[in-house]
Amino acid sequence: MAIVQFPLKLVGKRMLAPSVAHLTFTRDDGQPLDFVPGQFIQVHFHYADGTATKRSYSLATIHDHALAPGDAVEIAVSYVPGGAATALFEGLEAGGTVQASGPFGRFCLMPADANRRYLLIGTGTGVTPYRSMLPLLSQAMAGRGAEVVLLFGARTPAELLYGDEFRAFADAHPGFRFVPCFSRELPAPGSAHAHADARQGYVQQFLQEFAPDPATDIAYLCGNPNMVDACFEALKAAGLGVPQIRREKYVSSK
Repeated sequence: MAIVQFPLKLVGKRMLAPSVAHLTFTRDDGQPLDFVPGQFIQVHFHYADGTATKRSYSLATIHDHALAPGDAVEIAVSYVPGGAATALFEGLEAGGTVQASGPFGRFCLMPADANRRYLLIGTGTGVTPYRSMLPLLSQAMAGRGAEVVLLFGARTPAELLYGDEFRAFADAHPGFRFVPCFSRELPAPGSAHAHADARQGYVQQFLQEFAPDPATDIAYLCGNPNMVDACFEALKAAGLGVPQIRREKYVSSK
C-alpha cells in the first residue's frame, strides 16, 4: 500500500540547544494529524542529485485530546554539519512547507499497562516522545498510582532538551522524578538545572540506582543506540522480560 504524504507548513522555530531546533508545523491540507504519544512522522525530501530520501522524527506535541485540523505538529531536529535534512530545515522559513507521512510506530504507553512504575530512559532528541507522553503519564499517576522515573542523558546543561518543562512537571507531580545525567558538565550551583537529582555521568551508570524490578516496572529506551543496547542488557540482567522493555534507536544520518 502506498504511503500517503501530506504537506506540513512551518509556523514556528526555536533553538532548544546549540544544535537542536524545535519546529512547529500545521498540516496544510485541512486534515488533522492525530497520533498516539510516542509515534513518529517521516519527512520526505530529495538530495541535491535528485535522489529521494526521508528522515524520521518523533512527535513532540503535547496533547490529551484528538487533534483537530490546524493543531500544532511539533518535532525536535538535530542539526548535523553537512546534513541534507539540516540544510532543509535551516533554510525553511515560516510559511514554507515540507512533505511528510505518518504517524508510525509503537513506542507508546499501552492502555492495558498495569505496572507500578515506568522507567523512561533517553538521550538527546530521544527524550522527545517522553514530552509528548506527559498528559498520559499524568493520567496514569492520578488514575492508578503509577510512578515515573525519567533518566535523561545530555552532555551539558545547554543540551538538556525540554529540561525546564520536565523539571516543572516533576515539581507539580510527586510521582514523577526527573534525573538529568550530564556526561561532560554539571549545572552551575544555583542555576536552573542545579538539583539534587542531577547526576554526572551517563544514564546507564545510574540505572541500577533505581533498582529495576520485573515485578513492578516497564522500561522505555530511546536515543543513542549504544545507550539503548547497554540499558537493554542491564534491564534483562535485572530480570525484566523483553516485553517489559520498549526500545527505539535514533541513528544519525546525513
